[in-house]
Amino acid sequence: MYFAALLARTHDGWEASDTELDDVETLSDLTDLAREASMDEDTVLVFIEQEDSWFGIVRVEGEDDPRIFVSDAAAAARSSYGEILTNELLGRDDDDPADDLDALDLDGTEDGEPDGNDDDDTDPAAEAVPAAPLGDRDILSDLGLSQKELLTLDTDALLEIAEALGAADVLETVR
Repeated sequence: MYFAALLARTHDGWEASDTELDDVETLSDLTDLAREASMDEDTVLVFIEQEDSWFGIVRVEGEDDPRIFVSDAAAAARSSYGEILTNELLGRDDDDPADDLDALDLDGTEDGEPDGNDDDDTDPAAEAVPAAPLGDRDILSDLGLSQKELLTLDTDALLEIAEALGAADVLETVR
């Protein structure tokens, strides 16, 4: 079960809204969703949590690239929304047409003809996702939550983050 919320910073403080992620298939979709909640290109934080197993934060400011943090990349990678975040952080591109061609073995060789690549030598550790925090650890430093504090969060992390930002009350209204 997921919990997802948007926290938008305004001139009057933080405004929270719960959000449905049903139409989110890519990081671009998630970023667009955050930008729609922004007034005057202010800071918007997207909180995603899956049953205390992992949480992720996406920070969107204007047209800048989103900043991402995931508390446990391995746990997040096993879920659909977490996979979007971890793939971005690890530089994996699910939408790359070349990946689709490789998956279909459309490499330009005839059936049964060797393609010159020996995939058996691929290091599985290179493909592994770390069971540790991943991403921008300073994502909230300028908003009142240091890297050290972020890395020590465990259960109910999103509420603790919201408390540090002065937004706990507004987050609780959508929880």
